[in-house]
Amino acid sequence: MTRKVSNFSDLIQRVTASCLLHPLADTRYDSSGDKDENLLYESEPNKDVDEDGEADKDSEDEEEDEIDDCDEGKMASLKALGEKKKLKQMESLLEEVFEAVSAMKRSYVSLQEAHCPWDPEKMRVADVAVVAQLRKLGVLRERFRRRRGVDENGRRREVRRRATGSLREVVAPYEAVVNDLIKEVKAKDLEVHSLKEKLDNVVTLSSNGGGKKVGRSQSKRKLGISQIQVAATPSPELFETAMLQVRESSKSFTSLLLSLMHNAHWDITAAVRSIEAATASATEESYNPSAITIATSIVSAHHAKYALESYISRKFFQGFDHETFYMDGSLSSLLNPDQFKRDCFTQYHDMKSMDPTELLGILPSCHFGKFCSQKYLAIVHPKMEESLFGNLEQHQQVSTGSHPRSQFYNEFLGVAKAVWLLHLLAFSLNPAPSQFEASRGAEFHSQYMESVVRFSGGRVPAGQIVGFPVSPGFKLGNGSVVKARVYLIARA
Repeated sequence: MTRKVSNFSDLIQRVTASCLLHPLADTRYDSSGDKDENLLYESEPNKDVDEDGEADKDSEDEEEDEIDDCDEGKMASLKALGEKKKLKQMESLLEEVFEAVSAMKRSYVSLQEAHCPWDPEKMRVADVAVVAQLRKLGVLRERFRRRRGVDENGRRREVRRRATGSLREVVAPYEAVVNDLIKEVKAKDLEVHSLKEKLDNVVTLSSNGGGKKVGRSQSKRKLGISQIQVAATPSPELFETAMLQVRESSKSFTSLLLSLMHNAHWDITAAVRSIEAATASATEESYNPSAITIATSIVSAHHAKYALESYISRKFFQGFDHETFYMDGSLSSLLNPDQFKRDCFTQYHDMKSMDPTELLGILPSCHFGKFCSQKYLAIVHPKMEESLFGNLEQHQQVSTGSHPRSQFYNEFLGVAKAVWLLHLLAFSLNPAPSQFEASRGAEFHSQYMESVVRFSGGRVPAGQIVGFPVSPGFKLGNGSVVKARVYLIARA
């Protein structure tokens, strides 16, 4: 096939080259085959050249048009095939992307489920799966960029570098979290090991009848821990500080519960009357009908928080006089009182700086976990929870021995931990504090009572009596008194 002429200037060059190869003296032959005389083209040197050039140009243009038509048809068909192939490849790539995203979502859900209840092995497997799917997505992104026409080696290297860098940016936070979790797990393992040793010691102590031999046979490692902790001793001042923490956490939880009641459109006045009736039945011996009538009429909506706090405090402090809140029939405090006091103070030190959520995540069925479950079920009635949250999910989890990871339960754990620490301090003191509570209708005594409602001038006016107790008080061994908090009303 004749080579395609690119443009008109190329044609001129070809004609010029032909003239240089053939001299001006040209030999012509007629139709009979005789040789004509040589003709000089000096008179019209450009005429034949132009005519030949025009002829060549016309023929070559025709050939070029035919080639162009043929090439355009082929190019159109090739382009259609290429577009179809690209479309199939893109559809295949999108399917892989969707599958990878779905797999990563499932892996991330498994990673979240591994946190509650705490399952380190399941968490590790889910984390590896999430990272693997992220890497697969990075590879798919690189394939997509390549198919967009990035074929140059330099650009490819740049794409690889960017993909690797962005992939590292995505994976880096997960790796940091994993490293932190590994450190926390190691720390918790040490705490669990220490708690198991203490538990074994208490169990052995109970089974041996509190013999002194067990106390002397402690391991060197446990003895070293005890020596560090014995440096600080329990004191009445420490107990007073712990009681302040109980009051603050109780106020916080009460405020949250009251706000949830308002959001659920509760009849606060009716709830206060119900609390008053429960308090009256609990203190039936000092029952005063006139005082109850006045208290019910005086406690208004803006004072409802005191009635609600009274209800929460009464539930939490039930069984406070027993070493395990009557959760079992333990007699360790009677079999070996000195050792039991030391163990209580050691547990106080160990637990004081711990997050109760983390502790229950590791040991959900420990004594503190059972205490939390028991108190939550006593304070939050199923109908109350269903009214506040629309379901019984938290109640079901607590009933099965688990501990929810919600804001409401976290606030509840704050009160539970404060009361538990106060209980440990009470049984580590010698002599133990004596608990008392103001009864309904009793005269107000500033030496033993503190009003939750502030009066003008800072002094309680004469003629005030106890409408209902809010929190108990304690008499300490050094003669000091932690005052009971009461809601006062005017005498009828």
